Amino acid sequence: MEIEKVLNVTKRTGAGKGSCGRLRAQGLVPGVFYTAKGENILVQAQALPLEKIYESVGKTSVFNLAIDDNGTTETHPVLIWQVQNHPYKKRFLHVDYYGVDLEKEVKVDVPVEFVGTAKGVKLGGLLEKYHESLRLMSKPLDMPNKIVIDVSDMDINDTINVADIKLPDNVSAVFDQNFAVVSVVVPAKDDEQEAGAKEEAAAK
Repeated sequence: MEIEKVLNVTKRTGAGKGSCGRLRAQGLVPGVFYTAKGENILVQAQALPLEKIYESVGKTSVFNLAIDDNGTTETHPVLIWQVQNHPYKKRFLHVDYYGVDLEKEVKVDVPVEFVGTAKGVKLGGLLEKYHESLRLMSKPLDMPNKIVIDVSDMDINDTINVADIKLPDNVSAVFDQNFAVVSVVVPAKDDEQEAGAKEEAAAK
């Protein structure tokens, strides 16, 4: 499997708030590339290409980081590790890139998507989701970008634990105890009364 996506960045020398602020004013996003060997390299990326690649890969898919250092380019496979967002504008303030060895396993928090309507919900139960992501381990190119869990067959009092989830080949979940990911539970009395009140109001 080849890595298709590439983000071109430039090595930067300045660090600190002032330097980063000047970069942002030019439409650039400061970042740090943490190499697989443990080095830290300061880089800057054009905001728009970075936003586009992040929409595509999130924090789970590998892409190539092409670092221009005074006309010499080195390319490294990376994951996006941390993203710092602007408090109210839709833009990045800072991004950390994590260099990976394609032959070594990594641990990544992968989003969970629940699909379907549980049988038990149709009978009056409540669907309780306990986790929005699961920590998975695999080689970088085997890592899925999300885990889809179909809850359609779940009845009241059914639970899907992390060990029950079918994962792609060469991918495993990281956990100490076999925790619950999603359950269909009997509504508490307060929830039942609230649901009944809503039904009454809707019927009027």
